[in-house]
Amino acid sequence: MPHRFKTVLLLGAPGVGKGTQGKILGSIPGYFHCACGDVFRNLDVHSELGKIFYEYSSRGELVPDDVTVRMWSQAIQSRVATHEFKPNSDLLVLDGIPRTVEQAHMLEELVDIYAVIHLVCKDEEAMIDRLRRRAVKENRFDDADENVIRNRWKVYEAETKPVLAHYPDNLIHLVDAVQSPARVLHDVLEVVSEIQESHFTKYIG
Repeated sequence: MPHRFKTVLLLGAPGVGKGTQGKILGSIPGYFHCACGDVFRNLDVHSELGKIFYEYSSRGELVPDDVTVRMWSQAIQSRVATHEFKPNSDLLVLDGIPRTVEQAHMLEELVDIYAVIHLVCKDEEAMIDRLRRRAVKENRFDDADENVIRNRWKVYEAETKPVLAHYPDNLIHLVDAVQSPARVLHDVLEVVSEIQESHFTKYIG
């Protein structure tokens, strides 16, 4: 890729609504949402990368960093090739990556981070209940096992939370994820709309 993509990160524990907010932003002209979880779930389970993903995800563990970044890079390049993602006019909204400090380092050559939106929820049990209900509604069996869910929270606390320390404080914006989705969106838009308008207005008719 010839240049780094202008990017906003959505970070937060499992169940806080990163995917919901990312999908809404992705439906607005000038934003492109890429969810790493969707990239993984769309993998061919019989392929080399698909087998590696299933081996780890079935235990609620993170896929190795180098494999994760390689899968993401392949996916985003294909979106550029098909013109789904237009780097000159779209602000990239990343959801689910980076999940470790090592991934954050690996991504530095690929993305230019303009803001980190940290969706915060201090009620772990509420998020676990939300994940259970989502699993039933969307047939996401990887979220149905409570032991797997709780292990994901432990992984988040141990490996993903430190990612925040990788970025300067002035880039990090805290958003209360317990609010209604509309209120959360309002708070997220207050951050990203200024970035989008500052860098891409000339490309939008």
